[in-house]
Amino acid sequence: MELNSSIAAVVSGGASGLGEATARALAGYGVKVAIFDMQKEKGEKVASQIGGTFCEVNVTSEESVVEGFKHARAANGQERILINCAGTGNAFKTASRDKKTGEIKHFPLKDFDRIIQINLVGTFRCIAHSAAGMLALDPLAGGERGAIVNTASVAAQDGQIGQAAYTASKAGVVGLTLVVARDLAQEGIRCNTILPGLFDTPLLQGAPENVKQALGAQVPFPSRLGNPKEYAALALQMVTNGYFNAESVRLDGAIRMAPR
Repeated sequence: MELNSSIAAVVSGGASGLGEATARALAGYGVKVAIFDMQKEKGEKVASQIGGTFCEVNVTSEESVVEGFKHARAANGQERILINCAGTGNAFKTASRDKKTGEIKHFPLKDFDRIIQINLVGTFRCIAHSAAGMLALDPLAGGERGAIVNTASVAAQDGQIGQAAYTASKAGVVGLTLVVARDLAQEGIRCNTILPGLFDTPLLQGAPENVKQALGAQVPFPSRLGNPKEYAALALQMVTNGYFNAESVRLDGAIRMAPR
């Protein structure tokens, strides 16, 4: 797929981090970008800077996602590109004992469900609605109608202590990638997923510099945190390379996460 001003894209989680970098990269090619995010002030600022459209969207809400796509398509037309970057995490052991009191607790199920709803169900919700819209488009040269890129995590394959919900959600995104690609293959819609490692995103930007350097030093090469622009470069490659389909690709500097 060639990136130009005739193409529209939706980027969930596009107000910051990996999503923002990808939204900016797409806009740099003239693509009409709609940002889905709950961070209204940040999202509107990024959209204004790139000439895009901001849609306040909660990916856990069917109504919110439907309204978001309506708003985006009214502004830019039917998207041919969907980039799913909306997500979050938490950390609780499956079951644990308080060292001081001896109290035994387990992973709060409402917190487990929240992560699944955002990272996995939210991703699929956006995929389903976007793909249904793409089916109405005339195919481009070569028969392509659209391209979808999801965000998982290296935790999908080597989750750390306390990451049961996060790992399950991201492993689910990896698991659906091939199925979605197969479901949509006859319609000319591709689906791929990126598994980022340790990236310099808002999740880490509040950490002290020595902490970030220590994390980066764990990466075999290059021994640093990933730059969101590097994520964006791979996302754009997955969009523009028509033979890239049904793949889940680690982007991690060769790191394999330790238990903690």
